[in-house]
Amino acid sequence: MEMRIGWDLALACLLLAFVLSMVIAWVYSLTYQGLSYMRGFTQTLAIGGVISALVMMAIGDDIARGLGVVGALTIVRFRTTLKEPRDLMFVFASLAAGVACGVQTFAIAIVGTAVFCLAMLYVSFAAFGSRKRFDAVLRLQLPSAADEETLARVLKRHCRAFSLITMREVGVEAREHAYHVRLQRPDSRGALLRDLEALPGLSGTTLLMQDSTVEM
Repeated sequence: MEMRIGWDLALACLLLAFVLSMVIAWVYSLTYQGLSYMRGFTQTLAIGGVISALVMMAIGDDIARGLGVVGALTIVRFRTTLKEPRDLMFVFASLAAGVACGVQTFAIAIVGTAVFCLAMLYVSFAAFGSRKRFDAVLRLQLPSAADEETLARVLKRHCRAFSLITMREVGVEAREHAYHVRLQRPDSRGALLRDLEALPGLSGTTLLMQDSTVEM
């Protein structure tokens, strides 16, 4: 039996879907931490719930309509590429809120949106999932006849781990070493550089921190 929806119920479903989608879009804008922010994507999140609610109300309990909508959507090709999996989660949340409103499960729509938004706020501002390991790349030049054991002892003193990445000849009597190092503490950088500069014959010491520029 076909389910009929009155004007008042249809308007309530669409308005609630829009409000919940707006909340999701607002949370996305508030917690976004990248560089290439797109206003159009945020607006799409705000409207996506209305579209999904409209589709669900149009389908109702009619299986033929559902198959027709699926067939129509297979013709449409979406070429927008999402740069982060996080963006995909917001798209699913907006569509899910609209679907819940479209089938008149208002409690699920409201509670689900609230839990999703609170969870996103927590993982965004609580630094959940970040790893501060103080990784760095160390480059230095030392004479070909230098004692590498002394260099290794200095690295062991200030680093949890280190590995030689590249080694190449620089001139006739010098070599350039590049190490991937993991410092014990963030304040170990200064002590490491001071001890390296105290080694005889060592020059051209540079330390490039990686996590400080990559970790979001």
